[in-house]
Amino acid sequence: MVKIRLKRFGKKREVSYRIVAIESSTRRDGRPLEELGFYNPRTDQTTLNAPAIAKWLKNGAQPTDTVRSILKKANVLEQQASV
Repeated sequence: MVKIRLKRFGKKREVSYRIVAIESSTRRDGRPLEELGFYNPRTDQTTLNAPAIAKWLKNGAQPTDTVRSILKKANVLEQQASV
């Protein structure tokens, strides 16, 4: 099963995350199938590739709870539901 989840990177105590599509059995920082965006919790900055996220959701990828809330804030899930 493919999941859309966060991949941690950055320095200690200065963490940032990449939003990736990855096989659910792969380790957290393993090689993703595709990188879909960026999330910085310190500044609440988000950069998303909405068409790629929509493609993965249509193909059955399941977002984690945290990623689902990020997508809701960016109105990506509402766009997906209307298509």
